[in-house]
Amino acid sequence: MDFILSESAFKKAKEHLVGGVNSPVRAFNSVGGNPLFIKSGKGQYIFDIDGNQYIDYVASYGPMVLGHVYPEVLEAVHKACEKGFSFGATTETEVELSILIKKAFPSVDMVRFVNSGTEATMSAIRLARACTKRNKVIKFAGCYHGHEDGLLVAAGSGVVTNGLPGSEGVPEEVVKDTLVAIYNDLESVELLLKRFEGQVATIIIEPVAGNMGVVLPQHNFLKKLETLAHEHNVLLIIDEVMTGFRSKFGGAQDFYDVKADIVCLGKVIGGGFPVGAYAARKEIMGMISPLGPVYQAGTLSGNPIAMAAGLKTLQLLKELNPYPNFEMLTKQIKASMLSIAESKGVPLYINQFGSMFNPFFTDTVVKDFVTAQKTDVKKFKQFFWNMIKAGVYIPPSNFESWFLGVMHSDSDINKTLEAFEQSI
Repeated sequence: MDFILSESAFKKAKEHLVGGVNSPVRAFNSVGGNPLFIKSGKGQYIFDIDGNQYIDYVASYGPMVLGHVYPEVLEAVHKACEKGFSFGATTETEVELSILIKKAFPSVDMVRFVNSGTEATMSAIRLARACTKRNKVIKFAGCYHGHEDGLLVAAGSGVVTNGLPGSEGVPEEVVKDTLVAIYNDLESVELLLKRFEGQVATIIIEPVAGNMGVVLPQHNFLKKLETLAHEHNVLLIIDEVMTGFRSKFGGAQDFYDVKADIVCLGKVIGGGFPVGAYAARKEIMGMISPLGPVYQAGTLSGNPIAMAAGLKTLQLLKELNPYPNFEMLTKQIKASMLSIAESKGVPLYINQFGSMFNPFFTDTVVKDFVTAQKTDVKKFKQFFWNMIKAGVYIPPSNFESWFLGVMHSDSDINKTLEAFEQSI
């Protein structure tokens, strides 16, 4: 397997794109070498410009739950394109998609579509501040909610991968109202709420932290967090951009018996197109313009092509109900990988949630940002390239989730496990 054309394309890209990429994790900084340039995808496979084929577990970082160019989604997109690419006006498809989302998240009454997960979380925080007339926000170390200035504090994902504690260009005044708690540590939240009594507008959290490598809530943490937030009249924002429609037709909230005041969505609800959304009950969403004083707008919000792809994707997921199979397969993959690692004498810890999973090269239980960082990133670097050369495409960062999709077959999983055994 060679990457001659990808190497040449990257050399050219670095002359015209910042770092040769449009998102930092694509630069492969944490694994070394040159990034692959992808030419096409079909089902569970992607193909680079050198003609190499890979079993894809990145899935565009989550949204391709049905696989690439799923026929019925492709047909829906074609039909939408024939009618027009963008109108800057409302279409019926937006309404249909919002109704389907409400059915999946019964605690919400109204939805507002935006263009990305970052826009969704940014807008949700603005809304929470307006509702509570308070400014401070509690987030959790290692949780990533997009690149909005006030949330780039102890963030996960690309920030961790590139060894950056935050970001240059973010003034201290902007983050002075951002308070950082420890994931799975309720006491750390209580201390902040008591210290800043009456000043905290919202707590924002990934129900399963997918940006520090799939970290699960423990000991009823989310339910206790919901109770604590409401005791202090604080709105709870649950960021389901990554977990939405990944363990069931709905979100992780149902699995953990917790209800958000405001839900943020993205990834899957666009079927691979740029989409985000935030949703809540009527009295909260009624604060947003044009009904209320909280301004948020976007020319491409509710873009008809993205809405068509998202609607068809959710309709198919509801019809196919792949979730019991996802749960069974990811548990099988986890058990097999742990068994292989043990037989090879390689320390390994795996967290799994629905169709999301992630192997850490550590013998430490991974329950928060600190323990996630104990993974052996040097070992992962070698492992990554071994998997690539074996024809398995995984995230170029040990702090990103792997994603199982509808199209992954038993044969794909067997090949993946063979590659895993060879790679470690």
